[in-house]
Amino acid sequence: MNFNAVLAQAQPAPASQQAPPPWTQLIMFLPILVIGYFIMIRPQQKRAKDQAALLKAIKPGDKIVTSSGIIGVVITVKEKSVSIRSADSKLEITKTAVTEVVERSGESSES
Repeated sequence: MNFNAVLAQAQPAPASQQAPPPWTQLIMFLPILVIGYFIMIRPQQKRAKDQAALLKAIKPGDKIVTSSGIIGVVITVKEKSVSIRSADSKLEITKTAVTEVVERSGESSES
């Protein structure tokens, strides 16, 4: 059978059908936006809030890990930087480079 013959036998769509109103597409799109907020934006805001709290709580004597993997003990804390001692060297790093506080000053290691 010829493909054109099959198409010729197809019935045309009735002219009485109307397209759905445009606001119905908006109703379908809103759940996608809400799901996107809870999957992408909210966790990122929570991580930023936790990181800001971590940086605010740094004090001398804390053992920290930097984003480059340096482990050191905080000596002094300034407004935007932190001085640390790692092995035999003293380094000054920006606070944003601190990724984790391994041990708080005054706490003993349990390992």
